[in-house]
Amino acid sequence: MGLCSCCCRCLELLCSVLLPPLGVCLRHGCCSMEFWISVLLTILGYLPGVLYAVYVICSVDPHRRHDPDDYVYVA
Repeated sequence: MGLCSCCCRCLELLCSVLLPPLGVCLRHGCCSMEFWISVLLTILGYLPGVLYAVYVICSVDPHRRHDPDDYVYVA
């Protein structure tokens, strides 16, 4: 992880504490499912929005691909 990447991550975390959907938007974009979940949780309560935003910024890779073959079917 380079210095620029670390600075961007810190800025996203700061934005997510001040306004949770903004931090998620900077990391994942405005049309992502993560962004809309963050908006909903922030409307329902500030703390759930902040916790979710910090989790998404630290844990979820924004460049992941959704491959239907990745799902595990349980019978």
